[in-house]
Amino acid sequence: MSSATAEARPEHRNLVGAFWRGFREFRRSRPFWGGLLAMIAGVPILYFPYAHLSLGGVTIAMSTTAGAGSLIIGVLLIILGLTAWFQPAVRIFAGVATTLLTLVSIPVSNLAGFGMALLPGIIGGGLMMAWAKLPEPAVAAAPTAEEPAAGAAPEAAPETATEAAPEAAAGQPATEQPATERPAAGASVPAQQAAEPKEVR
Repeated sequence: MSSATAEARPEHRNLVGAFWRGFREFRRSRPFWGGLLAMIAGVPILYFPYAHLSLGGVTIAMSTTAGAGSLIIGVLLIILGLTAWFQPAVRIFAGVATTLLTLVSIPVSNLAGFGMALLPGIIGGGLMMAWAKLPEPAVAAAPTAEEPAAGAAPEAAPETATEAAPEAAAGQPATEQPATERPAAGASVPAQQAAEPKEVR
């Protein structure tokens, strides 16, 4: 293998680096943190109505009629978080629905999971509504394509100026020539009259 055919940089696949770059691209192209907080808010709402807590040897079960409402609200919050991830076009709807469901969970599902889902749900809904897509690189390259067209105008201006300059230069002698000839013709008449008496003498 010669130096011409050898690779300048040997291929080295770093799986962790490739995964991190893919994750970073995924995170930047959608309301990632808003969807994550919405899914986090759905977990305590789902957990506490169906959990069996023990306090001092006493088992406490809160699976009452509020358990159905907690199940619906928790599942919807998780679905809305996933929707914000994989369908960023409906982020406004997902953010509004997340905020409303979090507020509804206060009276319906044990004070929004004992307050653990309140802040994540409200902040996640706000982040989903406030997220905006980054400008594409093609939009930034558009002005560079117009620069040659804009630069052609100053180049054409000197050409027209140089074309107009010979015309102006050609017109100046034509206008100046009669002006110089007229005084010469007018001055020759007194000179001839003054010269005739001298010849008579």
